[in-house]
Amino acid sequence: MKTRYPMTIAGCKRELPLCKASDSLVIAGFVIFGDVELTCACAAELLKKAPEFDYMVAPEAKAIPLIHEMAKQSGRNEYFLVRKAPKLYMDGVFETEVKSITTEATQKLYMDGADAKKMHGKRILILDDVISTGESLAAVEKLVNEAGGNVVGRMAILAEGAAADRDDIIFLEKLPLFDVDGNPLN
Repeated sequence: MKTRYPMTIAGCKRELPLCKASDSLVIAGFVIFGDVELTCACAAELLKKAPEFDYMVAPEAKAIPLIHEMAKQSGRNEYFLVRKAPKLYMDGVFETEVKSITTEATQKLYMDGADAKKMHGKRILILDDVISTGESLAAVEKLVNEAGGNVVGRMAILAEGAAADRDDIIFLEKLPLFDVDGNPLN
């Protein structure tokens, strides 16, 4: 079986490890944690494609370096995270459930009521590192809608599998799914 998948993303060449997701499905592991060059390059390329927005929001945790760098490069001083657990400093928290391809169990996502107040009536850009099933994206969008925000864009570095065929997502590169031998399925 092949163990790595070579890709060029925002001009950066990387070898993504292939990871068994099930008995019949393998995915390429994409993690920007610790990769400053890739994070900065992806942020710059996504900002070139971004619609006008007031605030950005992303789910915890792998999109955090991306949203931080996009805020920095765009001159924004504030962005919002949808958390995997409520924190003591959060007030007026509301939640939704999500099932992700990379997580075994159903998770809950939480939005701080103070962030929600700032989003109300504002143009919101949703970010993630990879969109695959779209479940995390839908969960974040549900929370933004509950906050009264207006979603103006959905962006990711990579669109995996069928997500690359969606016309409501802006992304940099397509990422295939793989069979158990490491061969691309699409």
